[in-house]
Amino acid sequence: MIKFLDLQGLNKQYSDEIKNITNEVIDSGWYLLGDKVKKFENNLAKFVGTEYAIGCANGLDALRLILRAYIEMGLIKHGDEVIVPANTYIASLLAITDNNLIPVLVEPNIGSYNLDIAKIEEVITNKTRAIMTVHLYGQISFNEELKKIAVKNNLKIIEDNAQAIGAKYKNLNSGNLGDAAGFSFYPGKNLGALGDSGAVTTNDKKLAKIIRAIANYGSEVKYENKFSGLNSRMDEIQAGILSIKLKYLYNENAKRKGIAQYYLNHINNPEIILPEIINGNSDSHVWHLFVIRTERRDELKEYLEKNEVQTVIHYPIPPHKQKCYEKLNNLKFEITEKIHKEVLSLPISPILSEKDMVTIVDLINKF
Repeated sequence: MIKFLDLQGLNKQYSDEIKNITNEVIDSGWYLLGDKVKKFENNLAKFVGTEYAIGCANGLDALRLILRAYIEMGLIKHGDEVIVPANTYIASLLAITDNNLIPVLVEPNIGSYNLDIAKIEEVITNKTRAIMTVHLYGQISFNEELKKIAVKNNLKIIEDNAQAIGAKYKNLNSGNLGDAAGFSFYPGKNLGALGDSGAVTTNDKKLAKIIRAIANYGSEVKYENKFSGLNSRMDEIQAGILSIKLKYLYNENAKRKGIAQYYLNHINNPEIILPEIINGNSDSHVWHLFVIRTERRDELKEYLEKNEVQTVIHYPIPPHKQKCYEKLNNLKFEITEKIHKEVLSLPISPILSEKDMVTIVDLINKF
């Protein structure tokens, strides 16, 4: 069986370093908010190019914390609106609604699957306070037009960077394009922990300070609670592991790009729609996922599984059709709904062998 993602094999490459750092933490007797977290935050900020990085419990919390901090700063209030792509993973919306804010859904570009920036201004109202742009599947969702729209309308740009760490727009890294960015280090991400973890990056000193406090029960000084906060802290073991794996991220992203290019060059079945790289810039996509489309998606998925190739659908149900957002269920987003009915993600692990790549392409071309 060709696994969709062989996490065991992926992490085995660094097993000695991971075991050593884990033992260090165990022996230290300090397991939260210690030196390993500080080191990773510094490493991440340096990698991304921002002034500040704040570790937290997971990617959803990273986005929740950004919005919550803006509320505490008086820049956003309950009932305000946040623009977000309609075809994103539900975590983007959960972060908005968890803060008693209103998600305003916008269709994606069907070629890139990212937010269609040309459709943003038509939904801006006097309650709009932010644009949450999602670098979906690993491709940058940002350009100068988005920045102009934000400046013109006094909107914050929040990057959902759960899937695109290491991607670049011109000379800037994802996570350093807007006002703040949320990261996920879920095990399957390009930079994955051995458990849940997340982070926020920003160049805003005040925002960073408030986020750090909110994530620690709202406390800047122990037992003094300035805010009604959360318990959302990165632990020392995950921080140590992430610092190790961050050293190898560019190399792993390069391997993903190589696999993606092989697929793009060799999949020639006319029933398959291949993903597009916007602006022809290979640095703008780190291929967290390689997502193809076909009207016969379910049939193709079954065919590949019968031939021992695992695939995943990212994602089968769009957020506005989920039961938890029943009030949005009557909305129609034709492009989003078409995408969710047709997408299928192929294996693109950095340890995928050339033999497996050839097998996958051959099967798809014969479908």
